Amino acid sequence: MRIFISTGEVSGDLQGSLLIRSLKKQATANHINLEIVALGGEKMAEAGATILGNTSGIGSMGLIESLPYVIPTLRVQRQAIAYLEKNPPDVVVLIDYMGPNLGIGTYMKENLPDVPVAYYIAPQEWVWSMNFQNTNRIVGFTNKLLAIFPQEAKYYQKHGADVAWVGHPLIDRMANVTTREIGRNNLGIKAEEIAIALLPASRRQELKYLLPLIFQAAKNIQEQLANVHFYIPISLVEFQEPIEKAIKKYNLQATIVLNKKEEILAAVDFAITKSGTANLELALLNIPQVVIYRLNSVTAWIARHILKGSIPFASPVNLVVMREIVPELLQEKATFENITQAAMRILTNKEAREKMLLDYQEMRQCLGEIGVCDRAAEEILNMRKLIITDS
Repeated sequence: MRIFISTGEVSGDLQGSLLIRSLKKQATANHINLEIVALGGEKMAEAGATILGNTSGIGSMGLIESLPYVIPTLRVQRQAIAYLEKNPPDVVVLIDYMGPNLGIGTYMKENLPDVPVAYYIAPQEWVWSMNFQNTNRIVGFTNKLLAIFPQEAKYYQKHGADVAWVGHPLIDRMANVTTREIGRNNLGIKAEEIAIALLPASRRQELKYLLPLIFQAAKNIQEQLANVHFYIPISLVEFQEPIEKAIKKYNLQATIVLNKKEEILAAVDFAITKSGTANLELALLNIPQVVIYRLNSVTAWIARHILKGSIPFASPVNLVVMREIVPELLQEKATFENITQAAMRILTNKEAREKMLLDYQEMRQCLGEIGVCDRAAEEILNMRKLIITDS
């Protein structure tokens, strides 16, 4: 059985690797000889996929911000389609990565309609869709949509997709993360030390728009609290140099740690983070946080005044329950003064921290039970039956 997987960015590479491990485990148990070819990154390669194109560094958020990635995105999309034309797989699995995956999915429907397509971690059209054009395209070429959020499942089912809610894959991953005590011991964090994680960027644009805000706020906190040390996990080696320069510029007591994000998150007392998957990781580890995000001002103006777009929340922690659990400071509100104020309130107010931790438990109930990746893998391998039945 040959499976083609398409995803991008650091988070897609992580989710793809978790899925691949479950696919291989179940394929072995069912005596299926499995071959996986993918658009992805190093984590997926380590999990056993043959990487057709490395897309872990290709990705952006916003209209203006996406311009530098148009040509690289089109290139990998064409590369994938050329491969699929010559080597039709048994199943195609799309993970997030909306731009290229819409093109790949449409190609499959028009040219290889007998090859079933699964969409795992579908684009968040249920949050920010301004019309149903992309939703209809996704539903049109997807044979099985594997939803990770209950609202996502309801939205796509309402629009005609064959949906299975499998739960959020971080439930599996975070269940195996090291304990706080072991994490602090491994990182050399002393009992009296206030350890704060800074997560400014997984995309290059975020180094420009978010890092200065987060680091200036960190400097302010460092001046107000004793025994503070900052830990900065990074997944892309090319981010190390600009972050090291920023640490010196802002004179932070900080340590960069490569490829040990979960261990750091488990060990810290608090986090200042961009909006994204890390918000859920922190919540599942019961770490209080402040979330920020900022786009190019032109992108924000176009979204508000021309596209008339709005989103209820940016952080997935808040989206799960559709109310504010963690503070969000977006666009104009994302100033270092506001970040400092929000962070200090949580760091110095026991009641605020305890309220957030209690709300985390409510959110946790909406993410499903352990075994998410196995359930997703089972659904995908069962699509083999469609091939056998059709043939």
